Amino acid sequence: MKDNGEREILEFLKEKKSATIDELTAALYLSPSSIRRKLNALQDKGLIRRTHGGAKIAGDNEFFPTFSFRSEQNSFEKKNIAHLATSLIKDGDLIFLDGSTTAFFIADFLGNFNNIRVVTNGIDTISLLSKNGGDAVSTGGKISERNRAVLVGQSAVNTIENYHADVMFFSAHAVDKRGGIYDCFEEENYVRRAMMERAEKRVFLIDGSKTDRTSSYYLCSVNDVTHIVSDTDLTDYFDRKPSCKFIW
Repeated sequence: MKDNGEREILEFLKEKKSATIDELTAALYLSPSSIRRKLNALQDKGLIRRTHGGAKIAGDNEFFPTFSFRSEQNSFEKKNIAHLATSLIKDGDLIFLDGSTTAFFIADFLGNFNNIRVVTNGIDTISLLSKNGGDAVSTGGKISERNRAVLVGQSAVNTIENYHADVMFFSAHAVDKRGGIYDCFEEENYVRRAMMERAEKRVFLIDGSKTDRTSSYYLCSVNDVTHIVSDTDLTDYFDRKPSCKFIW
């Protein structure tokens, strides 16, 4: 986050959970109009929620950062992971991409391959593939109410059931030492599971910020994936070494 004022407001709200504009003005020595502008910017990024006369920190269960904001977080690591993951792709593959920002970066590398076909529930991903002239299929479905960058629901699952992929790439919110992979959106997990059931290779994309944590909804075990691609060496991270292969 480049704006120091926004960072200070966010740190204040993380500590206090909520604050009025007057409280923020007094604590941070900024004008009320400046506080309001920065609060609006933070809300647009999905990090806080405006309240009458102030703001509160956004919790996982009520608000979620926008796709554009998430794609900027750890973007170097995510792009590096995406580049490493392309070693699992070959010409002519049919690929499943979930709606995660790391899978989105994979789409940007697909021009290096011939006759690639992609099925994805990521709205920004399908848009990128369209601009790049890729052979892409949208799963269709409804726009998620909580994560507006993805398509979910039975229609999306039905589309996936019509394909069998050579490789599926996905990410999630967290992975714990016991090997559990979790996400904060249950409805996205249904789509991911449908992809996993119909893919030869199932590739979990994970940056180091998502380790040592958990989230609301269990997706699968690391033993259900064939590969883990990460920005750090995770071979000794898990309590029991998974059966999958590691790339870092």
